[in-house]
Amino acid sequence: MKALFQNLPADTGAAFVVIQHLDPKHESLTAEILTRFTSMPTAQVTAGMLVEPNHVYVIPPNAYLTLNRHTLELGKPVLRHGLRMPIDTFLSSLAEQHQERAVAIIVSGTGSDGTLGLRAIKDGGGLVLAQSPDTAQYDGMPRSAIATGLVDIVCPVEEMHKHIIGYLRHAYVIEHASSIDSTPVPAADARCLSQILAVLETRIGHDFRVYKQGTLGRRIARRMGLNHIDTLADYLIFLRAHDDEARKLFKDLLISVTSFFRDSEAFDVLDQKVIAPLVARKQADEHIRVWVPGCATGEEAYSIAMLLLEHLDNAPKHCPIQVFASDIDESALSVARTGLYPENVAANLSPERLQRFFTKEDHSYRVNKLLRDTVTFAAQNVISDPPFSKIDLICCRNLLIYLNADVQRKVLGLFHFALRDDGHLFLGHSEAVNQEGLFEPLSKKWRIYRRTGAARPQAVDIP
Repeated sequence: MKALFQNLPADTGAAFVVIQHLDPKHESLTAEILTRFTSMPTAQVTAGMLVEPNHVYVIPPNAYLTLNRHTLELGKPVLRHGLRMPIDTFLSSLAEQHQERAVAIIVSGTGSDGTLGLRAIKDGGGLVLAQSPDTAQYDGMPRSAIATGLVDIVCPVEEMHKHIIGYLRHAYVIEHASSIDSTPVPAADARCLSQILAVLETRIGHDFRVYKQGTLGRRIARRMGLNHIDTLADYLIFLRAHDDEARKLFKDLLISVTSFFRDSEAFDVLDQKVIAPLVARKQADEHIRVWVPGCATGEEAYSIAMLLLEHLDNAPKHCPIQVFASDIDESALSVARTGLYPENVAANLSPERLQRFFTKEDHSYRVNKLLRDTVTFAAQNVISDPPFSKIDLICCRNLLIYLNADVQRKVLGLFHFALRDDGHLFLGHSEAVNQEGLFEPLSKKWRIYRRTGAARPQAVDIP
């Protein structure tokens, strides 16, 4: 903290919140100590404290901290499986409230606190920095963060101020990235955007022209902010000159952020209205086939597999489970295949599921053989590669929202083809099916649909 604040100017316009793992029974002197290293006003948080720019706020002992727009709210710690995760709690709140204006900084500490929270920051378009593990007194937290593949900048704490200041002063943050959606693209910028996507396709092998222009604009603007570049033309020059930038832009466009039983209420409805009836109507030894396109690091594929295994045990009957989980991100698939997740995933899993389906390893949980054997992970582009077939359930959450309308229609047609007559489609909370005659809603609120019609009225364009 001393190294960070000594180098930060007092006029960045940002508020800084310090969250430590503190002894719940002892007074903290952090706020008092930090006043020696920064001219910014520094205080320990009290309930309802208003966040002001160019101030430093320190979490008190035995408390969780969240944001309500620009107000800091204190709550009692919630222990899940003996773990306190105050950093995850605050970062998730910060990401939800402030999106691209959020910056997460993970420094020396033990365990994996912060790893899930930084995923939320990245999903919202914010900046994530982690201390170089070889410079950290305790490298557990930085290493856990870096292992997600979502950290933007890894450096010694003494160098972080340069990246933070450059990011905060970029138009991406000052003008709000969300405004990009509604801003017409000038002809010159449109040509640059087309050339940027061409470079990306040449180097990575994937065509992102099917993405919505607003999504492309926000994610490219974010990369420009990280590299302190002001124009698309200059970013194109930078992209051509730096081979590694294409991979980083590719990762940003994929937004591989997920979690076990994400939107728990949605999974409860899926369990009751789809999974339970599916297992009930299957004959003994009849296969159950699930497809999870855009699976990222695999948490949702494993979540559905857990539900199926639980219902088969309760039936009881033996039905082979085949969960096909696919993505174009090989690094995310590598994490999914390994099945090793930070210990804070326990917050989204019941004690019974943790005990049955996972093995504890140091500060991690590993998927056990019973669960791992039900899921097959494969590299697949849902737009350009052939689909699976005879599928009972497709879970494709928060992929369609990034695709333009024509490609959405094509993908939904492929899903309709892939599903059995009585199959179901599970989408993300911001997605919907607008094609008459293909699907009917089973739960409009949670975007669960049933396939209708024995066949599509027109030919399906199968890659």
